[in-house]
Amino acid sequence: MFLLQLRNELWKLFGKKRTYIGSAMFLLAQSILILFLKYGRGPSHGIARDMERNGFPVAHYLTNLTVACIALVPIAYFMLPLYASLVGGDLVAKEAEDGTLRMILSRPITRLRLLVLKWVAGVIFSFTLVVTLGLFGALFTGMFYPVTGGLFVVLPPEHIIGAFEGATAWERFIAVHVLMTAEACSMMSLAFMFSCFNVKPAAATILAISFFFISVIMNSLPYFQDWQEWFLVHHLYVWSNFFRDPVPWWKIGESLSILAGYNLTFFIIGAAVFQTRDIKS
Repeated sequence: MFLLQLRNELWKLFGKKRTYIGSAMFLLAQSILILFLKYGRGPSHGIARDMERNGFPVAHYLTNLTVACIALVPIAYFMLPLYASLVGGDLVAKEAEDGTLRMILSRPITRLRLLVLKWVAGVIFSFTLVVTLGLFGALFTGMFYPVTGGLFVVLPPEHIIGAFEGATAWERFIAVHVLMTAEACSMMSLAFMFSCFNVKPAAATILAISFFFISVIMNSLPYFQDWQEWFLVHHLYVWSNFFRDPVPWWKIGESLSILAGYNLTFFIIGAAVFQTRDIKS
């Protein structure tokens, strides 16, 4: 019965046009970035200079994975939280606004079960969103750049410069996207919590994004450096650790456990508020 109800939630979620806004914008942003990197003399020369400065041959490392990661980073830093929040803010608040939530709760289903179903549907959407980002990035760049060679990555905010070869390059690329699901799920859960409040869907999304940017601002200020471990955004980019060599497994485990705690807290707060709401009257 749970799987049947989950299927219905997924039908509702993926049946909305606004669900695909994130994927469409990812594809558009990646296309623009990749085309400018390919045909813009300035950007392409900048990539070559970075490789030569660090002692890596351009012909070997200027591949589809390298360019896909260059396009991936700004999207993952700014656009992924936005579009994950957009769907998370819709999950409960949109149905309350449309009046369908009252009809659902008139049936023999508990509020907690309904929230679990919607949250699981949101997790599945988050995974789908990240897979779309990774697949299109690798395939589209493969049309303009060689698919054989190494992977060169520079992440200035994380102080990361990495180079990987062959199968290891693909393993790191795939692992980064798997871990990126944790970022999407966390932002979806944050917006989902606000969606359980008596607010409009847009308000739930704006509240989640505001919380995110407050965390970004505080995390970037040197005065709060000793408190960074407490900020959500400090752990959202856990995926960047797979661009380090060797991989700091302890740091990944720490960030994932903290994100799991954040997600559980968001769900508990949202469920507690939702239980007290008067929806049927």
